[in-house]
Amino acid sequence: MSSQKPMSNREQVERKHPGRWDQVAGQWKQFKGELRATWGKITDDEWEEIGGRFEQLVGKIQEHYGLAREEAEHQIDELVSRLK
Repeated sequence: MSSQKPMSNREQVERKHPGRWDQVAGQWKQFKGELRATWGKITDDEWEEIGGRFEQLVGKIQEHYGLAREEAEHQIDELVSRLK
């Protein structure tokens, strides 16, 4: 039996796209516009609250779009893979 805890969703994104979420979080103001274009229902105040934190973004996407956690994470993963 393995005692390793499962990877977090952010860790999974990092495994697929090394350093990308850290880049998004580190340059939050620059990337926020691209993210906003995808998830326009999230308010300006909520974008400030998210502040580059993966779990916060997942929660807001779920809240505003009624998506399952896995789907919200998948959408983030897809977007992160396309960011320049």
